[in-house]
Amino acid sequence: MKELNFDTKAIREGYRTTAEQEHSEAIFLTSSFVFDSAEQAAKRFSKEEPGNIYARFTNPTVDAFEKKLAALEGAQACVATSSGMAAIFATLMALLKTGDHIVASRNMFGTSIVLLNTIISKFGVSVSFVDLSDLNAWENSINDNTKLFLLETPSNPLGQVVDLLALSKIAKANDILLAVDNAILTPALQKPLELGADIVIHSATKYIDGQGRCLAGAVLGNEDIIEQVHGFVRTTGPSLSAFNAWIVLKGLDTLRLRMNAHCDNALTLATWLEKQPAVEKVHYLGLKSHPHHQLAKNQQAGFGGIVSFEIKGGQQAAFNIINATEIFSITANLGDTKSTITHPATTTHGRLTDEEKLSANISESLIRISVGLEDVNDLIDDINKGL
Repeated sequence: MKELNFDTKAIREGYRTTAEQEHSEAIFLTSSFVFDSAEQAAKRFSKEEPGNIYARFTNPTVDAFEKKLAALEGAQACVATSSGMAAIFATLMALLKTGDHIVASRNMFGTSIVLLNTIISKFGVSVSFVDLSDLNAWENSINDNTKLFLLETPSNPLGQVVDLLALSKIAKANDILLAVDNAILTPALQKPLELGADIVIHSATKYIDGQGRCLAGAVLGNEDIIEQVHGFVRTTGPSLSAFNAWIVLKGLDTLRLRMNAHCDNALTLATWLEKQPAVEKVHYLGLKSHPHHQLAKNQQAGFGGIVSFEIKGGQQAAFNIINATEIFSITANLGDTKSTITHPATTTHGRLTDEEKLSANISESLIRISVGLEDVNDLIDDINKGL
């Protein structure tokens, strides 16, 4: 069979029906699996024979999700986790050791920064933070013990972008692994592995599920890397449940359709916001005014569904706009069919110090919108109440 296109893979890859010949993927809600004999059990545990053993690390529904997402990202292998943060933590713990050094973007989800500063540092792994788009800063921060570059592009919530091809060349020249959080765009809009990344990380809670139903995460890369991450997940237990795997597996069916619709709505809303006198600045990669617009256009198939803007009047003005909305959900989650709105400085990035917020350009006047799939004119009217 010829290589399938993205939308066909999103619907058809990964799952093989059971003897019952079900058309929709089955959920294997079981904690363990039985063996035909003691000999077979021994072979399964020693990996002499493939097959299911225990749901913490082998489950057909989870396996189907991993295979489908790997096909969409163009990865050799995937390991699913209980959340996006579990995916990041598993990656770091599996691939790093005491004495190693990470260079990370300071333009990341706030909890990722907290993880690096308060948890990973306890294990003797040092971290240097740099501006995402500054290639010289990445290169100048490399030490003899640097093992990993960690970033998200586009960044949350300001949509900064780094040239992945150029950064991957720096990483490879110095024998450093490049790990990219691709939750904001998904493989429907960006494939970091094709741009030179070694590892792709997902919070499948976001656009991969797409409907705010459950938590899930994933790590993708070559078989050697994923085998190490899988070993950590197997031993420590932050694995994905079969039920949540079934939900995000079905979410993949409509991934590109949803992402294209998110992009269309986001561009319309961002264009309107840019014309409003009470708005100081709009951060959306689809706008030509964004400093990374052309780079994003070159390495992405779309600009995503996250729009952030800064309002005149500081925190209180931002709160007034958020509180005036009636359609938007006031919640810190993103990637939902429902549009959400939040104040990053006091929610998603609230645990950062004032200095860290300043360096990441998270101002008190900043509002982040995850643009959903409602009629965009209704969304504009809803924001306009506060403006």
